[in-house]
Amino acid sequence: MRIFDPHIHMTSRTTDDYEAMYAAGVRALVEPAFWLGQPRTSVGSFTDYFDGLVGWEPFRAGQFGIRHHCTIALNPKEAGDPRCRGVLDVLPRYLAKDGVVAVGEIGYDAMTPEEDSAFAAQLRLAVEHDLPVLVHTPHRDKALGTRRSLEMVAESGIPPGRVVIDHLNEVTVGLVRDSGCWMGFSIYPDTKMDEERMVRLLGEYGTDRMLVNSAADWGRSDPLKTASTGAAMLAAGFTEDDVDKVLWRNPVAFYGQSGRLDLGGIDIAEPTATYAGNSVLRGER
Repeated sequence: MRIFDPHIHMTSRTTDDYEAMYAAGVRALVEPAFWLGQPRTSVGSFTDYFDGLVGWEPFRAGQFGIRHHCTIALNPKEAGDPRCRGVLDVLPRYLAKDGVVAVGEIGYDAMTPEEDSAFAAQLRLAVEHDLPVLVHTPHRDKALGTRRSLEMVAESGIPPGRVVIDHLNEVTVGLVRDSGCWMGFSIYPDTKMDEERMVRLLGEYGTDRMLVNSAADWGRSDPLKTASTGAAMLAAGFTEDDVDKVLWRNPVAFYGQSGRLDLGGIDIAEPTATYAGNSVLRGER
């Protein structure tokens, strides 16, 4: 089973996770820019974070044989904070970088006018930079947030096939399927979606334009949820080709629209290898 996790926050994870993911079949991933739990208070804290997404983290993933790509954006949770508004001005610098395969996560948290403005501005940036878009749907009022997200996408003029609406469930999947956008599902303990529900949705809606991710982050989450979803699909009667389509070919097709995917094999480097003078090792041997 080969796996491309299209939404996982590896900055929040350990090297043990990278090792376990590789063993489970993960060979590529996309890490969307998101909020870090603690609110950021300046644009500089974002640029340091973005630098890590395009620099240190791809190096760290490569130490374990996994191709790392990212998406860059001002996330919905912080889009309403006036201290963070200046992030929109620095985004073009990062959206031009090779490892950046989409604008994201953008979308809604509380569906405020400030979030509307940031959402629209970043959709414009996606069009200007010819990049796909990753849209986060809110945890509260998800159906309303999904409908408003689809309205914003339609107003922007970006082709729906270049947009994935993420964190969907049984209530919202039909809206997105009918829009022509890609459908994203986060398999996450206790909340969002689980493997069995995901298998039922794949049986009902098919495998076209379906993206399955772990969304693993600093919360109670599991970076192997993609692999367990593949196992659940096989147990339910889906074929190995179905699993390969959902867990590999679909994310490759979506993010491949950026023209920036690098899926070549990685020669796993020695642990002593360094990036900007730093290695994954700690201390002396």
